[in-house]
Amino acid sequence: MNGVFVAVVGASGVGKDSLINFARDHLADQVAVVRRVVTRVADDGSEDHDSMTPEAFAAAEQRGEFALSWEAHGLQYGLPITLDDDLTAGRVVIANLSRAALPRVLARYPAALVVEVTAAPEIIARRLAGRGREDSEEIRRRMERGAGFRLPPSTVQIDNSGVLDEAGERFVALLRDLLRQPA
Repeated sequence: MNGVFVAVVGASGVGKDSLINFARDHLADQVAVVRRVVTRVADDGSEDHDSMTPEAFAAAEQRGEFALSWEAHGLQYGLPITLDDDLTAGRVVIANLSRAALPRVLARYPAALVVEVTAAPEIIARRLAGRGREDSEEIRRRMERGAGFRLPPSTVQIDNSGVLDEAGERFVALLRDLLRQPA
C-alpha cells in the first residue's frame, strides 16, 4: 500500500469530526475520509455515519467487510475494507478512531500516522453537555476514561481548545505535507 493512513484519536468532545470535516472541506478530492459504520442510529447529535444493527454488524464482520472494527461505549464501530483500495492507490486516508483500537491499527497499517486531538477539560465538558446525549455523571466518567492510553512517540498533537480554523489549518498543513511526500 502506497498511501498513508491517518488515525485521528482523542477524547469525546475534543472535535475530531470537526477537524476531519474541516480537512475534507479544504482538501476536497485530495484525501479520502473514511465513513464509519456504527451500531447506533444516525441523528443530528452524532457523527455522520452508516448505521447497522448489532446483528448486521456481526454478520458484516464475519464476511470480512471491515478493515478494522472495535467496541467502545457499548457500541460496535467498523471501517469498511474499501479503505484499502484508497491506500493502494496512494491516497491519504483519514479515519476517526478509538485510542483503544490503535494496537490493531498499527498492526495492520504500521506506517500509520496518529494525530491526537486535545482540548482543555472545561471545553470538552461544555461540548459534551451541548450534545445532550449524557448526563453530568456520564460526562465525568467519559472524561476520566482518557487517561492511561499509550500513544506512539511519533503522535502529532493538535489542540482544538480554541477557534476551529486554528486547529483546522494545522491539521490541513500536516495533511498537505503528507500529500507532497512521494508514495
